[in-house]
Amino acid sequence: MSKSVLIIEDDHNIADLLRLYLEKEGYEVAIAPDGGKGVELFRQMHPSLVLLDLMLPVLNGWGVCRTIRAESDTPIIMLTAKGETTDKVTGLKLGADDYITKPFEMKEVLARIEAVLRRSGVEPEKTAKRLEFDRLIIDMDAFELIVDGKKIDTPPKEMELLYYLASSPNRVYTRNQLLDEVWGFEYLGDSRTVDVHIKRLREKLEGVSDQWTLKTVWGVGYKFEVV
Repeated sequence: MSKSVLIIEDDHNIADLLRLYLEKEGYEVAIAPDGGKGVELFRQMHPSLVLLDLMLPVLNGWGVCRTIRAESDTPIIMLTAKGETTDKVTGLKLGADDYITKPFEMKEVLARIEAVLRRSGVEPEKTAKRLEFDRLIIDMDAFELIVDGKKIDTPPKEMELLYYLASSPNRVYTRNQLLDEVWGFEYLGDSRTVDVHIKRLREKLEGVSDQWTLKTVWGVGYKFEVV
């Protein structure tokens, strides 16, 4: 059975970024923009886990946590810009299972979700992260790039960028989208970072197959084009 996550977060950019990463990991995701809608959606969907922002309109995170805990033992991870120990203690005393302070690394959020689900007896489903195309294998489980039957040494960010593009063939991504979704929303570097990584990937993939290519969409960004 697939696992579901309810994100209760009023920052649309953060909520969308969380959704993108979680859906790629095989989770079903729903988003509520305020505490009132969050409680309502929680009662409708009965999620496997709740990602709960603290500073919310209508009903704040503490109120949402208190309401959910009165009805259910569903795991709750609080997300907040507040880092004070008293806020963490308050959240944990109200029944939150974990607490992450913004800005956060997406890999940390995913690891915390898996850990909390394991502790609660709900094992997250593992999905194979391996893509195969003509003369190309992108294996994120083994962190291997195999081109025309040969393993090619590839830095982690190049692997992640190629995997992300190839996961949605023919979809165009802007540089800023790729920075947000591969490097993380907390990344403060230049968008030319994407160009540099694309250039290095092209050097590894040039002329391998006529069935796919890393293509520049001028004035927009990049896509992994499959013929």
